[in-house]
Amino acid sequence: MAFAFFCRILFFTIFILLPLSSIAQQYSNVTLGSFLIAGNTNSRWISPSGEFAFGFQRIVPDGGYLLAIWFDKIPEKTIVWSANRDSPSEEGSRIQLFTDGRFELDGPRGNLILNDARSGPGGVAYGAMLDSGNFVLALNTSDIVWQSFDHPTDTLLPTQILHQGNSLISSYSETNFSVGRFVCTVRDDGKLVLQFKNFPMDNNMYTYWSTSNTNPGSRLMFNQSGYIFLAANNGSILEFLSNNGVWTGQIYQRAILEYDGVFRHYVYPKSADSTGGRPMKWSILGFSPLNICVLFLGDTSPGACGFNSFCAAGNEGRPICSCPAGYSPMDSNIRMSGCKPNFVLPNCDQQLQESEHFRFEELPSIDFVAADYMGYRSMDEDQCRQACLDDCFCAAVVYENRNCWKKRFPFSNGQKKSNFNGKTLIKIRRDNTTAVTSSRNPETNESSRSTLIITLSVMFGISMFLFLVTSISWFAFLLKGRKQNNLGPYSNLPGEYLRSFSFNELQEATNGFKEELGQGACSTVYKGALKDETEKVIAVKRLKKIATEAEKEFKAEVSSICRTNHKNLVKLLGYCEEGQNRLLVYEFMTNGSLASFLFQKSKPSWYRRVQIAIATAKGLCYLHDECCIQIIHCDIKPQNVLLDESFTAKISDFGLAKLLMNDQTRTTTAIRGTRGYVAPEWFRNMPITNKVDVYSFGILLLELVCCRKKVESHVEDETEVILVDWAYDCYETGTLKLLLENDEEAIDDIKRFKKFVMIGIWCVQEDPSLRPNMKRVVQMLEGTIDVPNPPHPESFII
Repeated sequence: MAFAFFCRILFFTIFILLPLSSIAQQYSNVTLGSFLIAGNTNSRWISPSGEFAFGFQRIVPDGGYLLAIWFDKIPEKTIVWSANRDSPSEEGSRIQLFTDGRFELDGPRGNLILNDARSGPGGVAYGAMLDSGNFVLALNTSDIVWQSFDHPTDTLLPTQILHQGNSLISSYSETNFSVGRFVCTVRDDGKLVLQFKNFPMDNNMYTYWSTSNTNPGSRLMFNQSGYIFLAANNGSILEFLSNNGVWTGQIYQRAILEYDGVFRHYVYPKSADSTGGRPMKWSILGFSPLNICVLFLGDTSPGACGFNSFCAAGNEGRPICSCPAGYSPMDSNIRMSGCKPNFVLPNCDQQLQESEHFRFEELPSIDFVAADYMGYRSMDEDQCRQACLDDCFCAAVVYENRNCWKKRFPFSNGQKKSNFNGKTLIKIRRDNTTAVTSSRNPETNESSRSTLIITLSVMFGISMFLFLVTSISWFAFLLKGRKQNNLGPYSNLPGEYLRSFSFNELQEATNGFKEELGQGACSTVYKGALKDETEKVIAVKRLKKIATEAEKEFKAEVSSICRTNHKNLVKLLGYCEEGQNRLLVYEFMTNGSLASFLFQKSKPSWYRRVQIAIATAKGLCYLHDECCIQIIHCDIKPQNVLLDESFTAKISDFGLAKLLMNDQTRTTTAIRGTRGYVAPEWFRNMPITNKVDVYSFGILLLELVCCRKKVESHVEDETEVILVDWAYDCYETGTLKLLLENDEEAIDDIKRFKKFVMIGIWCVQEDPSLRPNMKRVVQMLEGTIDVPNPPHPESFII
């Protein structure tokens, strides 16, 4: 016993020392001013041994470039880390270590993709690609201030540690490196867990595998000798994931959470001499879990292979995903995407007639676990089949030992089990027709089919005739309407069809512009209802008769909004341009503006505020990066974020939008926006970019999460409190709860509150280059990327 204890201590000591040894290795410095360009095959920074490289790697033909680290001496160039997995860079993108210590990835059009600012006194002096596969940024003192090992993607390397709070996130598929469905992390209770992420909410996790340790762990360690284990705070080994030690001088190693949800330990021989004549390739030493198929049991889980599919265990723990007959993969490139029916589902309005058009496909030894909506006991198989045929909600039944369980569409958690003596019966349509016949007599059916063909032919001929007549009439009507309405430059507006209203129509719809919803500098908004069969409630924005400004606002708003289509933008339904009258017709937003919602007597729900923040960010991200023409809103504030009947946030008022063409990223213009939300560069004769919207969103975000106005006046001591400065002071001193007076919901979710405050502080940095773009803001809000510690914003309120 004493000898065994001594061996364990010695074994553990070796484990601890080996990871630390990598810190002392020699490397070649990446000097300040150095840069790499995507598309240049010789543009990379190599470790001293040449085993690892840092640079741009093209992922698929025409698929963009990852800023990545990879094994450089093997033909596969296997990627082990990437900085932009969700946003591959274009050819010509550039990563540079600036002389002021900034480490930035810029696109070919000048748009900032990634920023890891390290400037300031005693800032970054150099970077280095180490032989361990770790890329570091260091000070003159050789102290490391940033390293890729602290920001893993889906892979661990020898000497790398996965600390509690960090995660490995699988890729989406074999060829798509973006964030996928599976997560590996050391949970708060000290267990290492593998979890399934229910999109789109990152905090909605289903744990399908965990270590069995009773003592809490704090980190997952990958030793240089090839041992992967969960360790406690005191360093003791709690549980091994892979204990097949190998000699690293002869072999490469990596551990990866793969896109199929299995954690695997791979090795690759460094030379042909160590293969014994076998081909040189990655091979597996160990993997967890052994059979992922049988681990999904929850009612809300789609299963390892997705909805409507079933899973069988393959070699090396790889799930084999299959679709039942009558179904096909949702995505042929992603085998775990689930399956879709190739037939029309039952029609509940015609269930009695429809039932005869379906049959069952038998799947022996296949069980669809949980998610039953009805079950029967002591029922024979024929009765079970008929019960499903007679039920339009039933998509499948599982039958075993006279027990019958019904499954709704989509059915989930399909598993092939050698010890399951039952079967699954999948209900599929006999053919693709949706026609309903009234008899099973073959002669009657044949006659019915002939009659049906003749009927359909006649109907088709009549339909084509009516279509031609209607098209000609409609075309003539449009020509006439265009002449009467004098649409001028708006006759060829892109995007969805916009209805042209007469002034009298809108005057009648608003009851003489009676019910006012709000006012702006150049317009007033009224509530109305269309006087047609739809009786749709609308909001009519009437521009004031200030000829130059009103015309300018009208043209900007129509030309920008009609190019957009996003669920977080208020939809433009039509317009009026008649004489001096300029009006815009929008969908009506039932719950008014965010300003009236946020600053009421009782605090709105914390959950709802979180959803509004994410939705607003997504709307702005669309305007900046995703619509056909980039749009700078220029006036983001709570009054311009509206809420529909379900409190979904939608950005409104593009009257001040500044449009940029595809080859244009900056503009210089007169000051726009609203006091308190205006970015500093408006007042400094600096180029205006979409970062002005990021600044305004940062102010709005802080108001939203804190339920406080950007400036609060205290009458008793005649002082003003600036929210940005107060929020930073509370963040820096660890007193964030001071911002949350009587807000128990937010206090209970203090980690997310802290993260949102940090994001807000990043958004309001005085230097526009330090602010993240809106795509990165969305990723940080949703938790797909970490939020670094923000510097003081040095903000001011105008």
